[in-house]
Amino acid sequence: MNFGRGRSREEPEINLIPMIDVLLVIIIFLMLTTTYSRFAGLEINLPTADAQASNAKTVEVNVAVTAAGDVVINKRPVNGSGQPAIVAALQAAVPPDAKDPVVIINADAKAAHQRVIDVMQAAQQAGLVHISFATQAAQQ
Repeated sequence: MNFGRGRSREEPEINLIPMIDVLLVIIIFLMLTTTYSRFAGLEINLPTADAQASNAKTVEVNVAVTAAGDVVINKRPVNGSGQPAIVAALQAAVPPDAKDPVVIINADAKAAHQRVIDVMQAAQQAGLVHISFATQAAQQ
């Protein structure tokens, strides 16, 4: 008993309209539930050019970080290896009447990055906000 003998067989087809509706609802849902977070960045004050040169001499504190991790401030080695020792040495190296002293960090190429970060944090704790890095030109 084949009742469908005379009929031609219909090919199944995919109805795209409901699928598009579902995809649009999913896209709207994802757009509404997405959170946009802001990443904290460093605030950098770029220098501006002045027409007049400043006559005031800035106080420079030279900090050297050796490959072994030793810290030398103004050619004097720091006694102790922790941040409090570096903070005390930085505060002792800056004269009390100095206005906006600059910390210049000279780090060996093989020095641990963490040690340089420790020096930067110690400078911040000592109240020294102007930090600069010394570089050396590549030899040819």
